[in-house]
Amino acid sequence: MKRRHFNQMMFSTAGHLRGSVDSNQPVAPFSPEENNENRISHIDQTVNIADVRLLAQRNMEKSSFDYVDTGSCDEYTLRDNIQAFQRIKVLPPLLTGVSRCDLSTVAMGEALSMPILLAPVAAQRMFHQEGGPAAVRAASTMKTLYAMSSSVGSSVEEIAQAAPCPKWFQLYVPKDRNVTRKLIERVNKSGFKAIVLTVDLGEWKDADHRNKFTLPKSMLVKHLRDIGFHHITNSMSQQDIQAFNEDAWDLNLSWDFIPWLRKHTHLPLLIKGVLRPQDARQAVHYGADGIIVSNHGGRRLDGMPSSIDSLPGIVEAVENDVEIYLDSGIRRGTDILKALALGARAVLIGRPYAWGLGAAGENGVRKVLQLLRDELINAMVATGCPSVHQINHSLLQRS
Repeated sequence: MKRRHFNQMMFSTAGHLRGSVDSNQPVAPFSPEENNENRISHIDQTVNIADVRLLAQRNMEKSSFDYVDTGSCDEYTLRDNIQAFQRIKVLPPLLTGVSRCDLSTVAMGEALSMPILLAPVAAQRMFHQEGGPAAVRAASTMKTLYAMSSSVGSSVEEIAQAAPCPKWFQLYVPKDRNVTRKLIERVNKSGFKAIVLTVDLGEWKDADHRNKFTLPKSMLVKHLRDIGFHHITNSMSQQDIQAFNEDAWDLNLSWDFIPWLRKHTHLPLLIKGVLRPQDARQAVHYGADGIIVSNHGGRRLDGMPSSIDSLPGIVEAVENDVEIYLDSGIRRGTDILKALALGARAVLIGRPYAWGLGAAGENGVRKVLQLLRDELINAMVATGCPSVHQINHSLLQRS
């Protein structure tokens, strides 16, 4: 989606939608050969996620592409998310061939065709004009799950009605608890299957500052009205809207918020942003139903450990008490196999399908899911796993 001018800075509810990195640094160590950029002109020509990224870079306005592509500060965590997967080796047993692989799984009680879910990603209308609804339709076609960001650019009702796949709602919390309560009531009523409380904070992305990344005023107004701030209108000045948005969100949450949330929803609750075993145990203590091991794709505090390196300790701490998921760093089907082998029930992908959305809208998201699914099938065949439930740590060698 080409967009030459941005009129309004958008702040995400927990980490402001701005930031960046040194444009001279390599963003992804998995980048393909440079000549692929001239060869790939259509989503059907892509053969891996790196190809999809190149096509998205060609199609998207630079500020929007850099917003989703880059990580915080020096991008140590962004790169380590990918490199940590590469450090884990797969040791397939011999003569354990399989003719068919069953990728089906269950996430928070919902049957899915594969353990690959779409993570919450903000500002999706900046990547493609159809935004979140296009991604929902792709998830529905592929019979998997879509997790809606509260900053996606569409209302709860618009996402709920886009297509009939299971959906989770990612909650960033307004300071006004009356607005929060009404938002949760809408989520309950709209058929969402779980609430994802994202708790990691802080975002400082050099590229976004360098690009002066902004969201058009009309999009920011829609976002705030979709949350429930109905007094916000396009007749207000940019300065007033920005000032309101900066102060609208509760960045001072404590564990005590979870009992309050439980009073207002019957839905399962997942805590996203967990990297420490003690925090995982605390989440269980407060009644969480699931944990998403995540460093927000390296978009939050730079220097945090990779999600995959953090996963085993959290599995050991709480494996039998809650469902455990992982996001950050997934680029290949073998990455998914490694995450499942280390105890994740499923993975959530963010950047890959955001690139798909920027590359070709709904078709691009569907292509990303197909590529990762087919690569996972290949990895399962190679390791003799007829079912995702038979993938285990005996297949791995960790350095």
